[in-house]
Amino acid sequence: MWKRIIDGFNEVFSFFIDEVKLVVTDAGTVLFFILAMFIYALLYTMGYEKETVKDLPVAVVDLDHSSLSRQFSRMADATEQLQVTCKPGSLKEAEQLFYDGSVNGVILIPEDFEKDVLCGRRTSATVYCDVSYFMLYKQVYAGAVYATGTFGAGVEIKRLLAEGKSTAQAMDMQDPLKVNVYNLYNSSGGYASFIMPGMIVIIMQQLLLIGIGMLGGTIREKKIFLKMNSSVIRRLGSIRLVFAKASAYVLFFLFTSLFSMFILHRWFVFPDNGKFFPIMALMIPYLYSVSFLGLGISMLFKERVQSIMFMVFISPVVVFLSGVSWPAAAIPPVLYTAAHIFPSTFMVPAYLKLRMYGGGFEAIHAEWAAILIQMFVYFAFACYSYKLSIKRFGKRIGANIIKEELAFHNTKE
Repeated sequence: MWKRIIDGFNEVFSFFIDEVKLVVTDAGTVLFFILAMFIYALLYTMGYEKETVKDLPVAVVDLDHSSLSRQFSRMADATEQLQVTCKPGSLKEAEQLFYDGSVNGVILIPEDFEKDVLCGRRTSATVYCDVSYFMLYKQVYAGAVYATGTFGAGVEIKRLLAEGKSTAQAMDMQDPLKVNVYNLYNSSGGYASFIMPGMIVIIMQQLLLIGIGMLGGTIREKKIFLKMNSSVIRRLGSIRLVFAKASAYVLFFLFTSLFSMFILHRWFVFPDNGKFFPIMALMIPYLYSVSFLGLGISMLFKERVQSIMFMVFISPVVVFLSGVSWPAAAIPPVLYTAAHIFPSTFMVPAYLKLRMYGGGFEAIHAEWAAILIQMFVYFAFACYSYKLSIKRFGKRIGANIIKEELAFHNTKE
């Protein structure tokens, strides 16, 4: 009994070493397993380094040319969202600047602006912004709202002071309902802090699936299936092979995850309320689950290029359905249910709970259990897929050999 156990471990270790050698000697797989994880994570994060869009160029069309209109223009320029770069003389000129791309928005101050303010009449400032680009629209609109709100508050306080109210009374009357806002988990309100932690998890999954798919095409192209035939068809052979292969992939991605999830996280000062060991306890079954899924799917690919085309096709779908770029609650239930085929759909919220929200392991029991179930299901799927594919491949190769021998004999006769 002990001899069989030792022989089993030796066979798993032999498969593991063979797979590591196959990965490091394949330039394409090295690119996706190691280099791409470093490059993608770094480039994506550097692209969002500024976190928020600031100092967007806007044009102010001042038709009043009064001291109060100039003050309002200065207040708009003082916001972190806006920078007044030009003051055209008419709305037509501002429109041309907008279409040329010189400005991202236009603020129109009407005639009699100061007169209406001093007379206590309602007046307005018109804001034109491009809603087709949501991030720019949001910042232009927010900057204009901040400037208008501050300007209006100042006018109201001066009016109340003129009526004999004290400064404290004027402040309270101007703002009777004060709202205190606290930015939880993402204090800077930055886009990178919002998108990148979950995006890195998805990038890891897609690169792992692409790399495994490429290796699946490689072992078919190089006829490595023939060498696996005797090992897999015997009892527990596919189990040992699949586990060894997946362990090799997990080893590579645990190495790259140290950079993408810890070094890069600290480098760009993303919110970090998690601890190393709970994150690793979540990461290891996740990587095994993705690896087993990839091994099962890889049997569909007869050529390396097919895996790349397939994974590139589904990558945008995975990102959207994961709930990273769009709230999961707003995704149609049928689509979101289908998205749980991919381990990242469970992994992203669990990882964010640990890393950003500071929750303990008890906060992710449901997601962790789901990933474990996926791991075992995909392990069984990968074992069956390998065993079936290798048997079919062996029969097809054997049939081809017999045909070639018959053709050779017929030719001699």
